[in-house]
Amino acid sequence: ISPCSREQPIFTTRAHVFQIDPSTKKNWVPASKQAVTVSYFYDSTRNSYRIISVDGAKVIINSTITPNMTFTKTSQKFGQWADSRANTVFGLGFPSEQQLTKFAEKFQEVKEAAKLARDRSQEKIETSSNHSQESGRETPSSTRASSVNGTDDEKASHGGSAEAHLRSENDKLKIALAQSSSNVKKWETELQSLRESNARLSTALQESAASIEHWKKQFSACKEENDQLRGKIEELEEQCNEINKEKERNAQLSRRLQELETELQDKELELEELRKQGEIIPELMSECESVSEQLQAAEKKNKDLEEKVRTLRTEVEENKHRQTNLKTELKNFLDVLDGKIDELHDFRQGLSKLGVDN
Repeated sequence: ISPCSREQPIFTTRAHVFQIDPSTKKNWVPASKQAVTVSYFYDSTRNSYRIISVDGAKVIINSTITPNMTFTKTSQKFGQWADSRANTVFGLGFPSEQQLTKFAEKFQEVKEAAKLARDRSQEKIETSSNHSQESGRETPSSTRASSVNGTDDEKASHGGSAEAHLRSENDKLKIALAQSSSNVKKWETELQSLRESNARLSTALQESAASIEHWKKQFSACKEENDQLRGKIEELEEQCNEINKEKERNAQLSRRLQELETELQDKELELEELRKQGEIIPELMSECESVSEQLQAAEKKNKDLEEKVRTLRTEVEENKHRQTNLKTELKNFLDVLDGKIDELHDFRQGLSKLGVDN
């Protein structure tokens, strides 16, 4: 099945196509292995709209849109609609929420256009039916009235031409009756087709109602499942928060571990140095022993020197005392010597005077 030449694509997108599992009516079955082209087609001859998608040589969607259809968004990137004629439910998974929104808006536009086309076709059927009934009812009566009036007038004025005029009017009446009977048969056929169409629509409506009830139950189940999933998501978010906290703690512990490893390396270096120093401890001990012996000898010498210093200090004190006494005696001697010198000077002067006198 492929779109006819009279059908033109009015909107095209790409999506993953799914169909409801006919056995369970709950699970989705992928109709395509990858994203395929999904298009809206408009048939100008039938004034109808279809959604068509082809995967290679296989038609996976051929759904005629009716005013009773509804496109439902079940998530941010997934939408679905039920097709009672195909007795299935189609689902589309889009790469983004924006593409899903555009597809849903186009579905609503096409649905409104299909509803408007159906209303116009019904109005045309009703109008043509009314015109046919009126023509079928009025034409014979008007013909009869005109024929009766024409017959009366001709009887009054033209007696010979009344029969000819009456025959022509009868022929016209026969043609009108034949046309009216053909129109009646035609509209009976159309009425029968409309009844069949109404029966199909009633069946489709009943199927839609049953499908709506089914989808209401499925929606409730999906809602409960969504609530459960939201609870699980919240739990997972809390777990993620805990995991992030644990990651931060682990990062802090890793940094602390690196610091400790660095400190350990420094301590190991210090320990190595201490080990190297420990190797020279015996030498230092021997040196320390020799130094201690030298210190003991020095202390002994120091004690001897201190004793000598004390003796020297005593001698110095005694020498100081002696020097003080000597200084006193020397001063006294000098004083006596000064007196003697003075006396000697006086004596010299006396001798000098005596020599001068002599």
